[in-house]
Amino acid sequence: MYYKNPSYKVFYAINVTVLLLISILCILPMVHIFAVSLSGKSAAEGNLVTFFPIDFNLESYVKTFANDNFINALRISVLRSVVGTVLAMIVTVLAAFPLSRSSIDFKPRTFYVWFFLIIMIFDAGLIPHYLLIQKIGLVGSFWVYILPHLLNVWNIILMMNFFRALPKELDEAAIMDGASAFKILTSVYLPISMPAIATLSLFSLVGQWNNWFDGILYMRSPEQWPLATLLQTIIVAQDLSKTGIDFEDLELLSNRGVKAAQIFIAMLPILAVYPLLQRYFVKGIVLGAVKE
Repeated sequence: MYYKNPSYKVFYAINVTVLLLISILCILPMVHIFAVSLSGKSAAEGNLVTFFPIDFNLESYVKTFANDNFINALRISVLRSVVGTVLAMIVTVLAAFPLSRSSIDFKPRTFYVWFFLIIMIFDAGLIPHYLLIQKIGLVGSFWVYILPHLLNVWNIILMMNFFRALPKELDEAAIMDGASAFKILTSVYLPISMPAIATLSLFSLVGQWNNWFDGILYMRSPEQWPLATLLQTIIVAQDLSKTGIDFEDLELLSNRGVKAAQIFIAMLPILAVYPLLQRYFVKGIVLGAVKE
């Protein structure tokens, strides 16, 4: 009867229409970039391309995939995103599980909760952070992309609240069977926490993939840059020397076409990963909303 209510039907129609418009607004820029990447030089440079290619050609993609700078940056981005996300989730789960226990089970819990909250609110700033990275020898190292991002306090808080929302009877049953704390985490909590883990993994993956500033700040040469840093230099700073494409070839190609091809390729990994996690995302998006 609820779904047959006229007011509900009006709300449903308006809701679908608004979400459809938002979806279109999100998709059209990607369609435009893809069309530009497949268009000829004159059409792309003359801003004649809308949502369909003009003078169709694949030269921008051919030159992009033949570009060693681009392929190397893509490899670094994939590696840092995968390794960084896996390690960050391990740290997040291992930190969140003891914090989700009561103060009776884990006596220093209150101290660590306040400790994490304080370091999340108060930031020392960029210069002390750079000096710390320099002192521990991470400048110019691949691990500068990974280690500073392992401890995300916000993700730990969300994961902690998700664990605290799970039924306590699961703990009691496992303890009666003689399970240790680590066994409870790996055999009881992790299998039913996939929505939360998938959601936080997606957040971490997107953050790693889109992070461009640390490449400029900590790396000594463009060969060590991730893809986001390379694209920022080419597109925002307009430094075409970093494209890795000969200027003779650039004269035959459209600058906009080459940039569009590289942007579209950079979008594909995240677009490919999201459908795999989407079935967990709907449940996991509300994690941490039940308990403090």
